Amino acid sequence: MFEQTIRKQPLYDPESVQWMRDELIYVGFEEMLTPEAVEYHLRKNDDEIKLVVLNSVCGCAAGSARPGVSLALQNDLIPDKLLTSFAGQDRDAVDYLRSEFLKDYPPSSPMMALFKNGQVIYIMHRYQIEGRTPEQIAADLIEVFNKVCKRKGPSIPKEKYEQLVHAKACGHAIPLNKQE
Repeated sequence: MFEQTIRKQPLYDPESVQWMRDELIYVGFEEMLTPEAVEYHLRKNDDEIKLVVLNSVCGCAAGSARPGVSLALQNDLIPDKLLTSFAGQDRDAVDYLRSEFLKDYPPSSPMMALFKNGQVIYIMHRYQIEGRTPEQIAADLIEVFNKVCKRKGPSIPKEKYEQLVHAKACGHAIPLNKQE
C-alpha cells in the first residue's frame, strides 16, 4: 500500500521480533512501517478514533502491553482504527510519529495513544505500563474506550481471541540485526 522509504535499518533481527508483531496483527492492528503510512493514517480529519500502539521488544513492559491491549479490544466499544509501529524496528516511521504527532510527549516504548483528527486525546506511557498486569492495563483502556469510542467490539471473535498466544520474552535475548 505504501512505498517503502526505509532509511534506518532495524536494530533487532526482524525474524526474531516477528512474533511480537504478529500478536498485534492477530487482534486487528495494521502496521505503519514508513513515515508515509503514519502521515496517511494520522493526518486525516475523519473523526475516527485511532489507537496507536508503539510496540517494543521490552519484555517487562511490552510483555504486559500487548496482552493488555488485546484484552481491551474484547470490549463492547473499541477504536475505529488499530495501528502499530515497532520501536527499534520501524525506525523511520517511529521517528516521524514522535516528531510530528507526539512532539509534546517524551519518547516512550511501549506506548499507547488514542488520536482523533491527528490530535492525541489519550496516552499511556511506558511508566504507566511497567509493573502492571495485562488486566490492569486493559481496565484503564476500556474505561477510555467506553468514553470516546463508538465502534462495536470486539476486534476479533472471543473464540479466536482465546487461541491467542502472547509473545513473552526478555528483549535482552533478542539478537541485534546484522547490518551489512
